[in-house]
Amino acid sequence: MSFKNQIQRRRTFGIIAHPDAGKTTLTEKLLLFGGAIQEAGAVKNNKVKKSATSDFMEIEKQRGISVATSVLAFIYKDKKINILDTPGHKDFAEDTFRTLTAVDSVIVVVDVAKGVEEQTEKLVEVCRMRKIPMIVFINKMDREGKDAFDLLDEVEQKLGLNVTPLSFPIGMGYDFKGIYNIYEKNINLFSGDNKKNIEETIAFDDVENPELEKIIGENAANELRENLELVNGVYPDFDKELYLKAEQQPVFFGSALNNFGVRELLDCFIDIAPQPQPKMAEERLVKPSEEELSGFVFKIHANMDPKHRDRLAFIKVVSGTFERNKQYLHVRQGKKLKFSSPNAFFAEKKEIVDISYPGDIVGLHDTGNFKIGDTLTEGEILHYKGIPSFSPEHFRYINNADPLKSKQLYKGIDQLMDEGVAQLFTLEMNNRKVIGTVGALQFEVIQYRLEHEYGAKCSYENFPVHKACWVEAKDSKSEEFKEFKRVKQKFLAKDKRNQLVFLADSQFSLQMTQQKYPNVKLHFTSEFD
Repeated sequence: MSFKNQIQRRRTFGIIAHPDAGKTTLTEKLLLFGGAIQEAGAVKNNKVKKSATSDFMEIEKQRGISVATSVLAFIYKDKKINILDTPGHKDFAEDTFRTLTAVDSVIVVVDVAKGVEEQTEKLVEVCRMRKIPMIVFINKMDREGKDAFDLLDEVEQKLGLNVTPLSFPIGMGYDFKGIYNIYEKNINLFSGDNKKNIEETIAFDDVENPELEKIIGENAANELRENLELVNGVYPDFDKELYLKAEQQPVFFGSALNNFGVRELLDCFIDIAPQPQPKMAEERLVKPSEEELSGFVFKIHANMDPKHRDRLAFIKVVSGTFERNKQYLHVRQGKKLKFSSPNAFFAEKKEIVDISYPGDIVGLHDTGNFKIGDTLTEGEILHYKGIPSFSPEHFRYINNADPLKSKQLYKGIDQLMDEGVAQLFTLEMNNRKVIGTVGALQFEVIQYRLEHEYGAKCSYENFPVHKACWVEAKDSKSEEFKEFKRVKQKFLAKDKRNQLVFLADSQFSLQMTQQKYPNVKLHFTSEFD
């Protein structure tokens, strides 16, 4: 198969939603269609019957939430599909923002009962900003929830999207009969039994056909006809060009848990979703069809397999091909590296791949060379931007609870920080270590992983900080900067990259500092070098 064809058959997308909307369950069911797994596990009331394939870490299995972004791939109808399943929990939003730099399109999952929730709004805003094409999947139709038209309105108003339904539910909750697929003009009847099997579809080109009453009953048939008339009157026809420009968003209805409406979503997705797209580097626009490899690290995951202390750096291939045992330039370090066992992910199985194409995600074994945002090329100096580190909002001193294990503790902290789980600050005054996180749940995850993956115990102490700001001095030799450093000595720290950080203890002290030292700039994000 030619290089061009390989690019055209790839679809790389992320699934985003508020926690509990059913993202991980949807990922599972998509894998089921790809034949990647035989039986899908569902995350339900935190007692996981068969743990979901995409939830790797122990803490995720216990809590029934996704903490780290999982990377999964499967083949469906000769298309190679790469899914990035993102954490919905707001404490892990940073991981999700980074993942969105590696996808070409997105599926947004909305819960039929809860409608559009806060986390969904934030993530969709990022997608809108980056003009990422989106498809909306309204999930859990087998439960009582909001009216379909109300939901469509809510998606338009709250998310600022321009929607057009490509399927429409017949009833909901107890009365849920199935779905009319507007895109393919057929009906999918919901039987509600045997969750493993895929429901049969009945082709139905003409909803006026009296056969419809026989299948779903008179009331449901009349209601469906009225609804479809309304859909045609109110919503624009689907326009693929507008969807690809992120100016129109198709909507599907279904129930991921019951494997219902998922095939329709997938079939339409592989038909309309974009193939790998060009990406802007600081230096120039890079196209997938270029022959030379370029790619960037958007995620680092330590200890994918607790039996082997391994760290994987996830690289999104932007252009060219990534080949096993070939030398590539690590742009930040300026050195050549080669990789004897690059991994691809098929469900939970890792496989060594000889060659990967644009759109693919490759996992590289890493001994500490990579940081998030690093670029690999065949020699050209390129920097892909847009993977910031956010100013943390929660801070605690981290103490070693077992003096004999200090080596393990520092190694563990070091690796977890490289993953981007949290940020480490070392106080200038006394070298005490402070961990800053975007959400409070991360402290628990860090403590758990240090103990279970590194055999190190830690304890926390509160550290009253309002915000961490990166310091940029117009003139580092000026008297003003020296005074700033002297007066604020207690509140200054270095981050992992040795940049100076000011830990403001309140909003007031932040404002006063900004007024008093106008030539010292304070930043709330640090772009990764």
